[in-house]
Amino acid sequence: MNFSYWEIKSWLTNVDFTIVGSGIVGLTCGLELRKRFPKAKILILEKGVLPQGASTKNAGFACFGSLSELIDDLQNHSPKEVLQLVKQRLEGLQLLRSTLGDRAIDYQQLGGYELFLKSDEELYATCKSNRDAVNKLLHPVFNAPVFALKENSFHFKKIKDNYSFNPFEGQIDTGKMMTALLQLVLKKNIKILNNISVKDISETASHAKIKTNLFEMDTSKVFVATNGFASQLLNENVQPARAQVLITKPIENLSIKGTFHLDKGYYYFRNIDNRILLGGGRNLDFKGEETTDLNQSTLIQNKLEELLRTIILPNTPLEIDHRWSGIMGIGNTKNPVVKQLGNHMFCGVRLGGMGVAIGSLIGKDLAGLLD
Repeated sequence: MNFSYWEIKSWLTNVDFTIVGSGIVGLTCGLELRKRFPKAKILILEKGVLPQGASTKNAGFACFGSLSELIDDLQNHSPKEVLQLVKQRLEGLQLLRSTLGDRAIDYQQLGGYELFLKSDEELYATCKSNRDAVNKLLHPVFNAPVFALKENSFHFKKIKDNYSFNPFEGQIDTGKMMTALLQLVLKKNIKILNNISVKDISETASHAKIKTNLFEMDTSKVFVATNGFASQLLNENVQPARAQVLITKPIENLSIKGTFHLDKGYYYFRNIDNRILLGGGRNLDFKGEETTDLNQSTLIQNKLEELLRTIILPNTPLEIDHRWSGIMGIGNTKNPVVKQLGNHMFCGVRLGGMGVAIGSLIGKDLAGLLD
């Protein structure tokens, strides 16, 4: 493609900061750079028509970890590290809420629930016996017990009579959130080019060079914010992890309200617009789900439907309306990778399935790497 003089001059010349990826991290990075450098020319490159990874495809959980997830984290991280992870997630959520406003993202704090299958006595016993210790660990942050046991008031089937309840968990409307974030970025005179796949990034002594599917360009600094797709550009410990989701058509008199976790958080569901949104199942095929392919698998979709019809809404007629997938970025720890990679190159990736919670904070920290 031959670009015009005007296109080259206005979009691709004298670019101070180029951000790869227009998800929560990339957009927030742009906003932070704009605060620090009011006159800078900032460009965001996005390979999808919409943000391609997980920012427009997630389930909209404003969460910081279920009881079983935090207990599992304590097996692989020190108590101090787990407390820091929770603080980071809360700080990120607060930054997202303060940046856009609760109304714009339809934030609702309806509480979070963790269900335990009747067949999973071991997990239930582990969570019960460790609940007080986890509450004690988190008390300096919340100044109140976080996890309590609550009766199965929603009448789910095949689960224990009690589930874990966390009053501090909320939910957002992912589409409204990303629409508001994109509008704010454009308002701040930050340009976004869609359908641009970055193929390679290299450095010279004075600048970075970016090669895409349509053009090559120079930029003073480049910030990679592609999370689950990071391994395509960076030599960092970030594996893609596909998350498959389905949503029902509207259901009359739907009484289920809140965010729900099942089977150590590998399954999750919530109410939205009188529908049930249900996702997960990566644990059925870990290797197969280490992919950037946005399609769905029959194995996992069938399992999601089974859970929907036997546990969540066993006596309710329902139809599936949509199915989709998002790509997360995970690694051998829950700690994100926010670092300088060269004289002109930086990255903020590996959000560990907590993009809604920590995306804003990682975007802010990524911009903060620039001296």
